[in-house]
Amino acid sequence: MKAMTVLSVLGAMISPIAYAQVPADFVQPTTSWGVPDLQGYWNNTSLTSMQRPSTAPKLVLTEQEAVALARKVPVIAATREESVASKVDAKSSAELLADKNPDRGYNTFWMDPGASYAKVKGEYRSSWITYPANGAIPYTEAGIAANTRVNTYDDYEIRPLAERCIMSFSGGAGPVLSNSLYNNTYQIVQTPNSVMMLTEMIHDVRVIPIVKSAAEAKHGPKEIPRWGGDSVGWYEGNTLVVQTVNSHPKQRSYISAGGKVTERYTRWSDGEIYYEFKVEDPILYKESWGGEMALRASEPLYEYACHEGNYAFPGIMGGARELDRQGRPHPPGKPIFAGVDVSDGE
Repeated sequence: MKAMTVLSVLGAMISPIAYAQVPADFVQPTTSWGVPDLQGYWNNTSLTSMQRPSTAPKLVLTEQEAVALARKVPVIAATREESVASKVDAKSSAELLADKNPDRGYNTFWMDPGASYAKVKGEYRSSWITYPANGAIPYTEAGIAANTRVNTYDDYEIRPLAERCIMSFSGGAGPVLSNSLYNNTYQIVQTPNSVMMLTEMIHDVRVIPIVKSAAEAKHGPKEIPRWGGDSVGWYEGNTLVVQTVNSHPKQRSYISAGGKVTERYTRWSDGEIYYEFKVEDPILYKESWGGEMALRASEPLYEYACHEGNYAFPGIMGGARELDRQGRPHPPGKPIFAGVDVSDGE
């Protein structure tokens, strides 16, 4: 969370089928069994997010545009506001809670979203998506419906997965990898027969079996979806390729039962892994889409003590039942973090 390094990103796909071109002067490390060595702790902290925000004019930004865009990010604005001494008294507390918003979050001390937009090949980028050109996920009507969420308070089993400590709210484990307000670190461990990726957020784990080539890639039965998807990997030269299908339908995933994500991990330098992704799903999307990011060498993961000991659930359920007794609705309010409205923020 706090004090993690700000992400600097290298590598960009020129087209949906372009592969990473490693700098000519870099000798890629290999494991003792002769495959690319991707092991260690890696981090993708950055203000850059999957889709291009409405405030960004284009994919590639000048330094001045990147700085100006960063100042508009709600969490950055909140950090500026909290840089002065706060007051703990009845008047200040009353002002803070005056909006009666049940979605108000916590202060920025607990957040680490990064301080700037990511660089890709020396250029500031406004999104991880590089195609389509508008930087937006090309949802179909079915895709829009699948990503429309309604919060309900009738039972703990229908609350979001993150509240139940099943999967993270950021979807950081993928497929596709993503970043969020904090806990953006990954640990990669390789053996001759598998690759393990541990995500800091809720400690989601993907165990990826390794086969000799794409021709030998076989997935499990479609009747058994998996959290994080059903992944199979193989090496193509200096790159680990991972193909994922059949994510659990309750997971916040980028693919449906008929979709596929292809990821490519290439050691770009001593301190970076270049990450490419392509998403294909004719049910959810009008066309395939994809992009890139980089994972930077990082410190070890923080412990993620999920749900504060689960003390929140009695309050969530109890508060909803009290509203029911009063005959008052409890729809979701506008999301607020650290006192800043983030309902239109990226």
